[in-house]
Amino acid sequence: MMVTMKKKLTLLIFDAMGTPVRQTTIPRMLLPMTVLLFMGAAIALYLGISDYFRLKTETMGVHSLRSTLQAQEERVVQQQDQIVAFAQKIDALKTQLAKLHSFEQKIRIIANLEASNDGSSMFGVGGSDPEDLDPATMIEQDYLELVRGMHAEINEIDQASHNQHNSFSSIFSQLKGKRNLLAATPSIRPIKGWISSSFGYRESPFTGRREFHRGLDIATHAGSPIISPADGIVTFAGRKGLMGKMVTIEHGFGMVTRYGHVQKTLKKKGDRVKRGETIALVGNTGRSTGPHLHYEVRLNGVAVNPMNYFLN
Repeated sequence: MMVTMKKKLTLLIFDAMGTPVRQTTIPRMLLPMTVLLFMGAAIALYLGISDYFRLKTETMGVHSLRSTLQAQEERVVQQQDQIVAFAQKIDALKTQLAKLHSFEQKIRIIANLEASNDGSSMFGVGGSDPEDLDPATMIEQDYLELVRGMHAEINEIDQASHNQHNSFSSIFSQLKGKRNLLAATPSIRPIKGWISSSFGYRESPFTGRREFHRGLDIATHAGSPIISPADGIVTFAGRKGLMGKMVTIEHGFGMVTRYGHVQKTLKKKGDRVKRGETIALVGNTGRSTGPHLHYEVRLNGVAVNPMNYFLN
């Protein structure tokens, strides 16, 4: 091939034997333009490839950030759930302490002990309602303030539990000298059942008039065992007017219990009974609308509310 440089470029194309077979003429200005076009295409290709890899790298980074963000959101949700569960446990502890304090006061009433004034109920029970502990709402709160508040409640519960422990220790010490009184106090339910009529004024089911009901009516199945709620001596066992068959137990210290409408008495006058011992069977004798026990507690001859003495 031979190239002639003039205004135009002449290209001679030879065959394998060296004999010219074709002649091509190219304008002289076309060559630099071709080179420029080639270089431009190369640069464009390079930039395109660079942009591709850059975008690919950025896309991978975005996916990584998205995965990291999703993992952080999941951790936030878990932490919020843990905070809610923790707050619910705090409320449960406060509720249990309140029940213990109430139980303590009932023991003091039954054992005729002075009321506690050691601050066992040092906080108002309630706190946060678990239904109000919405994680979406909690995000808007200051996290540190929320944690500080929960730590303060924990410290409060710790102090209250310490006071409650001391109070129960004091009760235990005082009760050691009152074992006979406790044994004579009717502190358990004589039967299991539902209370169909409470202590106090009510409308009579027979006359429709307002009358004072001196005990509890506890409805249950006929033949159910009736147990003595405390140690004592049977002072009456037999029929007594509208009460039908009835049992009366004297426990001492001015405490007397009466059991009306029974089906069968299992003890006789003069028998000694222990707390939890069966004394009769539930019936429907006397003026009664159905099987139930009429249960009375009397203190120094005055009827008092049996509910004040139930520990179970």
